[in-house]
Amino acid sequence: MNQHPTTDHITSLIQEGEFFKLKEALKSFEPNEVVELLEQEEEREQLIIFRLLPLRLATEVFEYLDLDIQKHFLANLSQDKISDILNEMSPDDRTALLEFLPDELVRELIQTLSEPERKVTLELLGYPEYSVGRLMTPDYIAIRESWTVQQVLDYIRRHGGQSETLSVLYVTDERGVLVDDIRIREFLLSDPQKRVSELMDRRFVQLNTMQDQEEAIEVFRRNDRVALPVVNDEGVLFGIVTIDDILDIREEEDTEDIQKLGGSEALDEPYLDTPIWKMVQKRAGWLVILLIGEMLTTSAMHHFEDDLQKAAVLGLFIPLIISAGGNAGSQATSLIIRAMSLGEFSLSDWWLVMRRELLSGLALGSILGIVGALRIILWANYIDPGYFGPYWQLIAVTVGFSLLGIVLWGALSGAMLPMLLRRLGLDPATSSAPFVATLVDVTGLIIYFSVATFVLRGTLL
Repeated sequence: MNQHPTTDHITSLIQEGEFFKLKEALKSFEPNEVVELLEQEEEREQLIIFRLLPLRLATEVFEYLDLDIQKHFLANLSQDKISDILNEMSPDDRTALLEFLPDELVRELIQTLSEPERKVTLELLGYPEYSVGRLMTPDYIAIRESWTVQQVLDYIRRHGGQSETLSVLYVTDERGVLVDDIRIREFLLSDPQKRVSELMDRRFVQLNTMQDQEEAIEVFRRNDRVALPVVNDEGVLFGIVTIDDILDIREEEDTEDIQKLGGSEALDEPYLDTPIWKMVQKRAGWLVILLIGEMLTTSAMHHFEDDLQKAAVLGLFIPLIISAGGNAGSQATSLIIRAMSLGEFSLSDWWLVMRRELLSGLALGSILGIVGALRIILWANYIDPGYFGPYWQLIAVTVGFSLLGIVLWGALSGAMLPMLLRRLGLDPATSSAPFVATLVDVTGLIIYFSVATFVLRGTLL
């Protein structure tokens, strides 16, 4: 096994000006190893190392680098080096990079591309931002149904090196319309004289260039594919989307949902790269909304102020009541949003979801209600007798049934709110856990004092 130089050794070669030795050493590195090496070096050393890489290795490494390092290289490398790398990059990765660069720089970089690559890049950039067209690559193998298996294999040997993947071949007619896709194993295991038409079943899954990327994620998930063809409205094959691009989009979508669930707008950049003022802007709106919502909690408490004055002991359990309902609502919201994103049920299943949360809420509420009541019973009898006064049994009943009602309400509202938002065409993730918790806080107080009024009437109230 080859032993690569350590980071310290690489750094010492740079400092000593031993660039020939460094260039030879780097040839044995894999792309991911070079990426790890670059991430550990300072900007000056990064540039030196990258300039010494062979073109093919430099291109592969560039595709793996973080956007910030890519921008740094674009700003400091020679125009020829940039042009060579961009021309060698796969079209989908190149498009992903250009999307994040200033328009002026994009125009300059596009001019450095060869005519075929420039045409491909402009076509990809012409699709809507979140469409499948932005993800696809035109590097695929298309064959005809009249060809023999031997002709297909010969064609792959000549042109397969330019393809993004060889796991699936795409059969098109004379107009370029997709008529079937066939796995490569079928050709490897078939008689060389057999015709492509004999291997076809004309059953295939496809994406549309204008289709939303989130829909593409679901299609990949359902069909367990490493690549899918992309066609226009007439069925003409324009390119393919591979699983690595879909996984990147899935990661972005999951990150966005998680950030929204936390009660903030989704960040457009990594956390440490987001300017403070922009992060404040993303988070302030939701915090203001949640603050206004919590003001309703104050209004609810003011409404029951007389009850609190008569039975101050009720105030001791307000934090417990509020947190229990908010926690139950947050749990339900997180579970439902995730289940919807995975396509585990549709909006037409709302009654099934509601019934499950009704039963779950009753069970959870009963458990918490019993725990809350037992706490009062144990305290009143063993820890501090007389602390809750002569009506401690009624207070235990009040807390127990309040927890049952509030947890049940929290589970139901936490489950139904995301589905309602989806029905209205909004992002369910906006029904974030803090938002549901605030909603349950206000209604929870009303439930708590309503139960207290009913149970304690004629005694403490």
